Amino acid sequence: MSKSVATDSNKDHGAIRKVIASIPRGRVASYGEIAARAGLPRRARLVGRVLRDAGDAAKLPWHRVLRADGRIAFAPGNRAFREQRARLIDEGVGVKAGRIDLARYGWQRNIDEEIWRL
Repeated sequence: MSKSVATDSNKDHGAIRKVIASIPRGRVASYGEIAARAGLPRRARLVGRVLRDAGDAAKLPWHRVLRADGRIAFAPGNRAFREQRARLIDEGVGVKAGRIDLARYGWQRNIDEEIWRL
């Protein structure tokens, strides 16, 4: 891999981690929304790879990341599914049959907040 490609990759991964880290407690975002906010539209799968590779040491709020339809991405009954569900409920997020109401709990910051964060 060339130095330029590696640098771009590190930059992209860092941008994704920064967006994930800024999802507020009690809110959720889809893989695609995170990619778009990181300046990487249509790169939802990259978000999944970054989360997988980050591991526990990164301390990212991985449990706030969902599929585009509001469902938890893990199979129901899976240990990770149960942990994600429990963490979301602990933050006050309603989970019904593995699905979260994005209209109610989705991360919808306003433009003023976005500008002040720059």
